[in-house]
Amino acid sequence: MIRPATPADIPAIHTLIRELADYEKALDEAKATEAQLHEALFGPRPAAYAHVATDTTDTVVGYAIWFLNFSTWRGVHGIYLEDLYVRPTARGAGHGKALLTQLARICVERGYQRLEWSVLNWNTPAIDFYESLGARPQDEWTVYRLTDEALTKASGISTR
Repeated sequence: MIRPATPADIPAIHTLIRELADYEKALDEAKATEAQLHEALFGPRPAAYAHVATDTTDTVVGYAIWFLNFSTWRGVHGIYLEDLYVRPTARGAGHGKALLTQLARICVERGYQRLEWSVLNWNTPAIDFYESLGARPQDEWTVYRLTDEALTKASGISTR
């Protein structure tokens, strides 16, 4: 049901990423291409990792994309879960829990001490699911992000 992604899974993962972006009301922001995903996951210097959930016909119905982070306070790596998505028609069959269980297993086996992710404040089904597993929100932190023009401006690099 859960396995590491392979290059052959890229088209399915790309489709699911677009489904997730649509669900999160941000489809216009989902610009990643299959080639970019392949490079990030399977290129000479992978920057991210992926696991997929499959149904009984070995069709990919969900995925988790993650990467390593580092805690200066704990002195060890952790996993940051960038995306966790299960197609709505496959929900309730345990795929999401199995994906999170696999990532928690990787953390424990490798001595990582954190598994972290973000969730949209309005996504109460996901919040309820995460809290049912024992995850707790980190309310004292606010996420900040630089993108597009603000990122370029902050870099001090002229694009003209």
